Amino acid sequence: MIVCSCNVLSDHDVRNAVNGGGSVTRNAKQVYGCLGCSAECGRCARTIKAIIDEALGPCAKACCSGCPHSGHPHAANDEDAEPAEFALAAC
Repeated sequence: MIVCSCNVLSDHDVRNAVNGGGSVTRNAKQVYGCLGCSAECGRCARTIKAIIDEALGPCAKACCSGCPHSGHPHAANDEDAEPAEFALAAC
């Protein structure tokens, strides 16, 4: 399913950006950066955030305040992590 019409990104593209590779992807801007594009109209940001939360599992929302599940790749404390729902940081 296409989730971003401006950049023609599918839900599979978003999941691959979240689950693949070495960097931690926790917000829409990081997904855009990992996929080599940038936000245009922003209408897809909520859907992308929902896909990220689903892909990262049950403690995805706890990560900004310190995820207790250190075995998860999203639990790493990195300087790009921001608590805002649509925080902007580079991949």
